[in-house]
Amino acid sequence: MKKLLLTGAVALFGLSQAQIAKGTMYVSGQIDYSHTERNEVNGTFNKLNNNIKEDAVKVIPAVGYFVDTNLAIGLGLGYKSTVNKYKVENPGFSNLLDMKETDNAFVVAPFVRKYWTLSEKLYFFGQLQIPLEFGQEKFDWNNDAVGGDPIMTPSFSTKNNYTKIGVNIKPGLDYFLNKNWSIEATIGELGYNTSKRDIDGAKRLNNYKFGVNLSSVTFGVKYVFAK
Repeated sequence: MKKLLLTGAVALFGLSQAQIAKGTMYVSGQIDYSHTERNEVNGTFNKLNNNIKEDAVKVIPAVGYFVDTNLAIGLGLGYKSTVNKYKVENPGFSNLLDMKETDNAFVVAPFVRKYWTLSEKLYFFGQLQIPLEFGQEKFDWNNDAVGGDPIMTPSFSTKNNYTKIGVNIKPGLDYFLNKNWSIEATIGELGYNTSKRDIDGAKRLNNYKFGVNLSSVTFGVKYVFAK
């Protein structure tokens, strides 16, 4: 019993001493790429075959600065892009319809992050982030079917700008490999996002996120300018 109490006291003492000092700075960020392909057969429209491809890229470096012990503020700046391509085919035609949706956005994401010490190298953190997106959506349509419907418009393109703002909370863990390098993991996010297209009469779209999704764990590497 005495040994157990002594071990607990040592652990608590260690927790109280393992802190990230005021004035510490770090750099981190997100670099994500994904590619998916799938085929969908729609029997409603004479068994149309939809071939869908999606490519998504996100590059958002970030800088953080500890304004107090275990409390940091920071800013992420970057770019994100999503491209969806749809090819709709029918056994009786060739290249019946091609569609392409492109979404490009510049991202500004200020944040505040609070750390709680779990051990000498392991920390739990909560991050409050206010992401801003300034983007453009573009839609291209190409109807170049052999023997296709002449009523359908051969091709056209349209685009519009949009803005998006959110207030999100991300919980996570940060493990220090040494005084300069750490690996962090976030588990989903909680919050609210709203967006609006720059079109006359466009309505604002709202998106709420509640609950921690254990299937959406993300990992990152951080470099700390330790004193």
